[in-house]
Formats: sequence, structure tokens, C-alpha cells
Amino acid sequence: MAVNHKRKAIWGWAFYDWANSAFATTVMAGFFPVFFTQFWSAGADPNITNARLGFGNAAASLLVAAFAPFLGAMADSGGSRKRFLALFTTVGVAATATLFWLPQGQWAGAIMIYGLGIIGFSGAIIFYDALLPLVARREDLDRVSALGYAAGYLGGGLLFLLNVIMTQKPHWFGLANAAAAVQWSFLTVAVWWGLFSLATFGWVSEPAVPPLTGAGHTWRRAWRQLLTTLRHVRDRKPVFLFLLAYWFYIDGVDTIIRMAVAYGLSLGFAAADLITALLLVQFVGFPAALLFGRLGQRWGVKRSLFLALGVYMGITVWGTVMHARWEFFGIALAVAMVQGGIQALSRSYYARLIPEGHSAEFFGLYNMMGKFAAIIGPALMGTVGLAAKHILATHAPSPEAAPGIANLASRISIASVMLLFIIGAALLARVKPQASAPAIPPEGNAAREE
Repeated sequence: MAVNHKRKAIWGWAFYDWANSAFATTVMAGFFPVFFTQFWSAGADPNITNARLGFGNAAASLLVAAFAPFLGAMADSGGSRKRFLALFTTVGVAATATLFWLPQGQWAGAIMIYGLGIIGFSGAIIFYDALLPLVARREDLDRVSALGYAAGYLGGGLLFLLNVIMTQKPHWFGLANAAAAVQWSFLTVAVWWGLFSLATFGWVSEPAVPPLTGAGHTWRRAWRQLLTTLRHVRDRKPVFLFLLAYWFYIDGVDTIIRMAVAYGLSLGFAAADLITALLLVQFVGFPAALLFGRLGQRWGVKRSLFLALGVYMGITVWGTVMHARWEFFGIALAVAMVQGGIQALSRSYYARLIPEGHSAEFFGLYNMMGKFAAIIGPALMGTVGLAAKHILATHAPSPEAAPGIANLASRISIASVMLLFIIGAALLARVKPQASAPAIPPEGNAAREE
């Protein structure tokens, strides 16, 4: 009975990834950029639309990142993981459902509601991750974590496939047109996310922990924990360099995920083709991540990371010069081959750098850096695109050149993401694992263990 109960808790935990991945695929990567451009920001210059979307993504990500260490400290205190998971899930589900009713032309409202959705999605993940040690034994952590990723790929992909069919064949579902299908897709994501999350809340149990401190003390403890970890990182140059490298290159990865559809639209590609390409990424990504993991074991993790970064640099260059429809599908396939791999191998390589017995402390900082990702890239794309358009327009020979100028400015904006991969690769090249590192004194964890 104990084994069955444990298995049920594991499946309940994995179901949350199945549930919330619908937001990542259908909303974040898929339909929101398209609908924002064609419905809520209809008629606006493509570079202005990309800038609005980029700044909105950056602002929401920055807000989550700023509070991540404090939310993590609350999760570490125990006893409140499910409560905070439910709170952020409710925020995300409510925001996603609200997109269904938002009228055309309300681009500012769309960005605000979308930002709330990102806050709910990203904030919930902090507490979802914190539940993993409660449902899995230490020797099963990798397997159970992989089960969550697999469930996310499959669940998010299946609903996304249904949503794509809805937009391509709206009359099959009794809908007037593709726009109505997209609006209903937002609502299906909210229902899917909320409904399947119930398995997590019902099947995963959390030990009751009496409150030991007030909220003010919890926030002070979070600050002390963060400062203590930063001092430990300062004494370990490889860890410090890798975190910087990870911050830059994973920002580039997340930027491509979030901005690919908006960029494709600005170049004139059909929305249906862009969505189909994302669907390709979803279903190819999972087996490709497993194959990339084996490559890391056979060829070396760091060498495999450089391969992935090289592919992303090639993707960025290809994106600046592509013109044909098939090229976007080719780029989508290339992204699918390395997206899961670079995320998985980054985590395993970092695990080799940190001291034994302090994984929770150091991975807290790693996850915080991950939350800061997708701040620089989208803002960089938006700024460079607007600046390029202004400079090119100043030297334009005639007003008739405006469409060509907008197209060129969009291409220059995506080229700017290359900077993130170059900086990340240069920093990664300087990471040399230390033969020995200063020991962490027992009192180093005092802030956490109070």
C-alpha cells in the first residue's frame, strides 16, 4: 500500500507539468504572439508590436526573478508549498481565461493580463519544484524529474495539437473563424491547467509544519540565505563563471522560444505555418533531449553544450537571412534538436561544479538565474529593432521603402540575440572545474536552518 501511495503521489506531481505546459505551448510560444500582433495590436508597425511584446515579456520575467529567492525561502520552510502552488496556479489560470474575453485593439490590457499569466506560471514552478523531494526518494529524483518533463511535453503538445486543429478547421467545432478558435483555445488552456492540477493537490501530500516565524522574519532569512550563497559562489570561480555563462545563453534560448512567432509574422510568414512549426518543436523536442543526454555521456557534457550553442548561433544567423517557408520549418527542427538538450546538460554540468551536501543552496541560485532569463533578450530585440528602423528610415530614399525598412529592422533585431550566445560561450570556455575548493563551514547554512 505504501508503494502504491508513493506511485500515486509521483503521478500526481507529474500531472502538474502535464497541466501547466499547456500555457507554455499554446499561450506563450504559440497563439499569444500571433493574436497579439493580428488582433490586439492590429495595424501597428511590426517593430512596435515586437517591442511591446518584448518589453512585456521582460517586465513580467523581471518581476518574477526579483521575488524568486524569497518565494524559494518560503518553499524551503515547508508546510506551505501546496498552498502557494494553488495561489499562483489560480492567478495563472484566471489570467489565461481572461484573455478569452479581451476585445480587439486592447494591446495594453493584453500585455498586462499576459504578464499576470507569466507570473502565475513561473511563480507556481518554484513551489512545484519544491514538492519533488516529498514525492521521490533521493535515488529516484532524476527519474521522477524526467517523468515530469515527459508529461509536460506530451500534455502540452496534445492540447496544442487540438488548438491548432481548432484554428485551421474552426467549423468542425462550430466556431465562426480562426480568431474565435484562438480565443476558445485560451479558455481550453485555463480549463486544462486548472483541471489537471487537481490531481497534484489531491494526490500529493505535504507534511504539516507549524509556523515557526512570522512573515517578516522569513523575508529577512531569505535575504541572509541569498547573501550567504553569494559569498560561497564568490569563493568558487568555476561556479561563478558558469552561472554568468548560463544566464546569458539561456536568455538567448528563452528569447528565441518567446519571440520566434512574432518575428516570423513581422517577416510576412503565415500564422498557420508558424504554429505548425512550433508543434513540430514540441513533439521532436522530447526524444531529441533524451538523445542529447546520451551524447553528453559519451562525448562530454561541456563539449555537447558548445555544440548546442553552435547550433543556436547558426539558427540565429539563418533567421536573419531566411525568406522561404521551408526555412522556418528547418529552423524549428534545429531548435527542437537542441532546446531540451541544452537545458538538461546545463543542469547536470552545474551539479558537477557545486560542493557535495549543498545542492539545495546552490541550485536555489541556479534557479534564480534561470528566472532572470528572457529579460535581456526580448528587450534587446525590441530596442535594436526600433533603433534600426529609425536609423534606416532617416536615410530612406522614399516613403515607398517603408515595408522594406521594417523587414530589415526585424532581421537586425533577431541578429542582436547572437550577442547573448557569444558572451555565454566565451564565459563557458573559461569554466575550469577546481581540483579543490574552500570548504563551506557548518555555520554557512545557519540562515537556512534557523
